[in-house]
Amino acid sequence: MIKKISLAALALTMTASTTLAATNITWWHGMGGRNGEVINEIAQKFNAAQAECVLTPVSKGTYEEALSAGIAAFRSGEQPNILQVFDAGAATIINAKGATIAAEDLLKDNGFEFNREAFIEGVRYFYADSDGKFVGMPFNSSAPIMYINDEALKKAGVEAPKTWEEFEAIAPKLKEAGYLPLAQAQLTWQFTENFFARNNIQFASNNNGYDSIADTTINVTDERHVMMYDKLKSWYDQGLFGYYGAAWNDNQKVFEEGKAALWIGSSGSFGGLQKTAKMPFSATFLPYWDSIEGAGVHSFIGGAALFAMAGKSAEENKCSASFFNFLTSTDVQKFYHQATGYVAITNAAYELSKSEGYYNEKPAAEVGIQQLQLPSAEWNKGYRLGFYPQIRVIMEREYNRLFAGETTAKEAMETIKKEADELLARFAKTAG
Repeated sequence: MIKKISLAALALTMTASTTLAATNITWWHGMGGRNGEVINEIAQKFNAAQAECVLTPVSKGTYEEALSAGIAAFRSGEQPNILQVFDAGAATIINAKGATIAAEDLLKDNGFEFNREAFIEGVRYFYADSDGKFVGMPFNSSAPIMYINDEALKKAGVEAPKTWEEFEAIAPKLKEAGYLPLAQAQLTWQFTENFFARNNIQFASNNNGYDSIADTTINVTDERHVMMYDKLKSWYDQGLFGYYGAAWNDNQKVFEEGKAALWIGSSGSFGGLQKTAKMPFSATFLPYWDSIEGAGVHSFIGGAALFAMAGKSAEENKCSASFFNFLTSTDVQKFYHQATGYVAITNAAYELSKSEGYYNEKPAAEVGIQQLQLPSAEWNKGYRLGFYPQIRVIMEREYNRLFAGETTAKEAMETIKKEADELLARFAKTAG
């Protein structure tokens, strides 16, 4: 007797067989909240767009936890296919011998076209090698920009500053109008790493660490960088600058509440600010020092990239390549940019968003991209420094001491350099 099979059962059977026949790959990441939800949505879109591969994203906690989990898994042969690694951890994963396959090689070896020029200027080099080859695939990228409390500037009768010299001129007027003139979110990224980038000053030896990990040293004692922190401490003492410790949210709160006139934050923060800010706001570029020759170029990016882990089958590598190709497609980049607030990493996605009028509705969303499209120069492409998360901790400790009056800017930078250089030397021995 032949049993009848319902259409629904037949469809279910066919779906199961297709899934079983597909190649499964995993993506470990360090994002939660809405950003984690968007990652799941992207995976669903990829899985629905083709039948050969099934991508499963897995949250591993924070950026730091995701990197640690990925390295540990590689050592035990249980690594994911794709690992999200944040900016400060790039040197760690890139210098882990045999751990990754360069994204550019992965794509080309699996028959996909790849054009470096398709990516916006400020994104193009951070996760590349010294020859420009993409090692990691840029994913969630952002720029440090200046947010403006429109009501504060109107009340003080001033315009947003383009340079730090202009800020010094208007800061007393903003204070007189009843506002804290300036706050920031993260000194290490915005006033150290991007101080060097925006003002086109060398951040570390060996081409900012790109050319070699041997004998690399950090350049935080550069007199112009010391000057920046002398200024910040002077502004702090005069009530022109607010510093609330190393925690991002603590420094953002004063702007959200309308008490600060200007706030240096991430270009990716505008979406959240639209919900939390108690006043109308706009945004403009991160200021630079007009007195520094060659200043005013584009900044470093923040955020993270995706790395294809080695040690996988050819079929799995092909699926990872297929996903990278999908991820950088114009429609997907436009979706990710608008869903999260991170910049569109390709020129095509930016132009599509612009042509559809997205920035007419949300002009602050365009500022980070525009800043990353400013001219490139010798020292604003990025940095590649080992044990850099630990170096950031040293910086935060010394910056806390500086604003507490326990050290000077010069002494703080000398301490940071000494301890950072020791870590860089240890990293060279560990990775060498």
